[in-house]
Amino acid sequence: MEFLQDYRAVWDRKPNLRLIYGDFFDRIAALSGPGKTLEIGGGIGNLKEKLADVISTDVQFAPWLDAVADAQRLPFAEATFDNLVMLDVLHHLEFPSLFFREADRVLRVGGRIVMAEPAITLGSTLFLRLFHQEPVRMRRNPLAVGVPDPYRDPYDANQAIPTLLVTRYREQFHDAFPTLRIARTYWFSLAAYPLSGGFKSWSLITEPVAKWVLGLERRLEPWLGRLFGFRILIVVEKII
Repeated sequence: MEFLQDYRAVWDRKPNLRLIYGDFFDRIAALSGPGKTLEIGGGIGNLKEKLADVISTDVQFAPWLDAVADAQRLPFAEATFDNLVMLDVLHHLEFPSLFFREADRVLRVGGRIVMAEPAITLGSTLFLRLFHQEPVRMRRNPLAVGVPDPYRDPYDANQAIPTLLVTRYREQFHDAFPTLRIARTYWFSLAAYPLSGGFKSWSLITEPVAKWVLGLERRLEPWLGRLFGFRILIVVEKII
């Protein structure tokens, strides 16, 4: 919980960060369908401000969350939710395949998983490799299966997992999970996020500049997102 409290302190003192993550939350909310929603990796608890009828969980306790839950072993009954939403969670999971098995179990038919994750693109890869503490391992199999290590640090990560999943391993995913389909991928977040410094103490842009940059990015993303985006939105639908 100490890490989450540190993140909340940064959140409170960086208005440009709140603006940028508010954009992430808006995108997730817009792609979520009606009905009951489970948030996985709720972190500092901000996504609940954008979604109604949501249960917010994380692998570690915090008083602003509704439950403690491991994405690889969800403590919920079958066909309970219409949406599973996640921000910066998939690339932290030791075995994403275990999560998708659980997601398939707790989602109702027609439900969806909506994720916003790091994107490995021509524009992002050098920055992420040099200036971000989380590794980028493009040779790992994001669909590997194993037994989760109970002592593993939940902040361990591989930023390449989401990009690998929707590109190189897309068809393998569909073969492994025939009731799930990757319905949409959208590459975005060109400059405002890296210039903000994220949850670091520094920032290269003010809130008004961040707002202007976000507006410009919205216009450029359809053409430049796949090449230079720092983020990817992934929508997975349960079709059967």
